[in-house]
Amino acid sequence: MVKAESISLPLDKHRIRLRKQSVSKNVKAISKIKTAIWVYFFLLLFEGALRKWFLPSLAGPLLILRDPIVIWVLFSAYNNGLVKNSVLALMMVSIGLIGLYTAIFLGHGNFYVAVYGARILIFHFPLMFVIGQIFNKEDVLKVGRITLMISIPMTLLIMMQFYSPQSAWINKTVGGEAGGGFSGAMNFYRPPGTFSFTNGNTLFYSFCSSFVLYFWFNANEIKRTLLLAATIALLLAIPFSISRGLFFQVIITVLFAFSSLLLKPKYTLHMFLLVGAVFGIFVALSYTPYFTTATAAFTSRFETANSQEGGLNGVLLDRFLGGMIGAITASSQLPFFGYGIGLGTNVGSMLMSGGRGFMLSEGEWGRLISELGPVLGLTAVFIRMNLALSLTFRSIKMLLRGNLLPWMLTSFGFLAVAQHGWAQPTSLGFSVLTGGLILAVLNDVQPKKTRQPLRKRVQIEKSAI
Repeated sequence: MVKAESISLPLDKHRIRLRKQSVSKNVKAISKIKTAIWVYFFLLLFEGALRKWFLPSLAGPLLILRDPIVIWVLFSAYNNGLVKNSVLALMMVSIGLIGLYTAIFLGHGNFYVAVYGARILIFHFPLMFVIGQIFNKEDVLKVGRITLMISIPMTLLIMMQFYSPQSAWINKTVGGEAGGGFSGAMNFYRPPGTFSFTNGNTLFYSFCSSFVLYFWFNANEIKRTLLLAATIALLLAIPFSISRGLFFQVIITVLFAFSSLLLKPKYTLHMFLLVGAVFGIFVALSYTPYFTTATAAFTSRFETANSQEGGLNGVLLDRFLGGMIGAITASSQLPFFGYGIGLGTNVGSMLMSGGRGFMLSEGEWGRLISELGPVLGLTAVFIRMNLALSLTFRSIKMLLRGNLLPWMLTSFGFLAVAQHGWAQPTSLGFSVLTGGLILAVLNDVQPKKTRQPLRKRVQIEKSAI
């Protein structure tokens, strides 16, 4: 008669072998998905350069160059069981699918316009949650360090664009045509950097400023020379960009940094060091004619635009916040299912009317509500606001535990998630990336009674074998 022990031994070996295969499969899947997310990040920064300088004849198709990567990441993550179901993501995907149907059969009727608009909600929005589950805090810090590295040559580039004529090669626009800059002041144009349009420059440095201030409070996590060089690059970029949006966003990030002192006074010394460094840099730069010229152009643009838009209140309440209240109050006058998803995008305008522009609303909330109708549109707005507020409250809790990173990223990510214009691919990319990075840091540390995220369980299981 065969003993029970002799039977259980080969069964245990078989279980261990299966367990090793499962862990190895998940580790490989996570590694591939992380690589794809990094490709998404670099394409976000440099796809504009491809469309302007290197492959201008393919400017149209390159507009959606990141979309196949997004679809592959979602499919791979779901196929390997690496993501948890999110109610907000499921709701947004459902709105996208319903909007796709209503746009084709009850709205504008153009299949391609509808698909282009629906892909934002069906594919790009869920990507935030995949990034949040796959990345960890160290991955996020690595993104920050690389962003600071890139900011240095990026600033040199926009300085060259600022002083170069619009006919110069570095000032080419999408498709290889001259005139990539946008109206500025004093015969200077707003430079786009490596991006297709000047808003990419504003978004990049706004994103970068969150990491710059974070690393000033956690200088042991980055090389001091890199931090100082990136800080100088950011301060130079503000006047050379001639962008009020960047100026306001940096102010918001600084206010977030100051507010952290109320909850964590231990950062007070770091704040004094930051203020002293910024003051010293400004004094040094003020003696250079290049910086003073850019500052004069920025000041002129700031004053002229403010007077045209009703002063600071008009800028903040109407332009900078996107006319959110007006979008909600006007929703009752729209068709129940709106005019059709995708119609409010520039691509939708091009396909439907043959020209670029805003056929519906320039503000993001107005675009969503006009495309989807009052019910679906307001629901989409609610989902975005719900997520933005959730990230904020969770970041505050993390700040109380001594982790400043999600709070500083939220200084940019709150508005990016809540109301940045996702119809524009660069704005969409920075919003998705930032929201995903915040989720990644928040998910990386959980209460002891809560089940560990899958990436941590894989690491624990792998080390135990």
